[in-house]
Amino acid sequence: MINLKRNSKTLELVEASGIRTRTSSIYKPNQSEDFKISRSKFEDFLKCPRCFYLDRVKGLVRPGMPGWALNETTDLLLKKEFDRCREKQISHRILIENKLEHIVPFKHEEMDRWRDSLRHGLMTRFDATNIILSGGIDDIWQDTKTKDLIVVDYKSQASSHPVETDSYLKSGWHQGYKNQMDFYNYLLNSMGFKTSDTSYFLVVNANRSAEGFNGVMEFSETLIPYKHDTSWIEGKVYEMITCINSSKVPKNNPSCEGCAYTRQVFNLIRNK
Repeated sequence: MINLKRNSKTLELVEASGIRTRTSSIYKPNQSEDFKISRSKFEDFLKCPRCFYLDRVKGLVRPGMPGWALNETTDLLLKKEFDRCREKQISHRILIENKLEHIVPFKHEEMDRWRDSLRHGLMTRFDATNIILSGGIDDIWQDTKTKDLIVVDYKSQASSHPVETDSYLKSGWHQGYKNQMDFYNYLLNSMGFKTSDTSYFLVVNANRSAEGFNGVMEFSETLIPYKHDTSWIEGKVYEMITCINSSKVPKNNPSCEGCAYTRQVFNLIRNK
């Protein structure tokens, strides 16, 4: 899609430079100052090292995307529900329906900061480096029997297919979701918290078979248990650090559509 840059306050159209103006968001190879890398930027590295490098090291700004207002709304409303249970330290109706009444929303004074992905989030220094890893979680529950924490991620979708654990986790479209869950568990563990072996995706699926809208959208609610794996995180983070400390732009992922588009534009201009 074509996106036009606007002033964030007046919404007037402004010139798009394609370069970041905030220098603190640009990494200088082998710098000693701390540098924060979010879960989403780590995922960018996993998908395409070249695009990640051009973003974090060279300061290139990719075209913006519109916000996902409906997804954000379902997240907001779910958080309100679970926060009411969190305050009373009681189980939620979805947990009770899934025979998980021994699980309650985790109550912690930092919860709102951990959920603020833009300014705070979960945060830990990686090994003895200057890299600070961060990520904003949707929710954390606690097993009242073991006291282990349970990472939860809300997912909103609209599919005609039923939400089932096996097909949901095996879908190639959801590999990033599993990476996300692994990363959040890694952050919590690095912060000194013990997490359960099982995390959960709370998937709300809009009913596309309804007879009409009538001012109401119906959603089904499905808990998807996921046996997360954090063993691969450290190796990939070291690869990421090596990448940003290099003076060479890395190879791209052959499947990266952004790189393919840039290459075709370059070829057209060169041929002309």
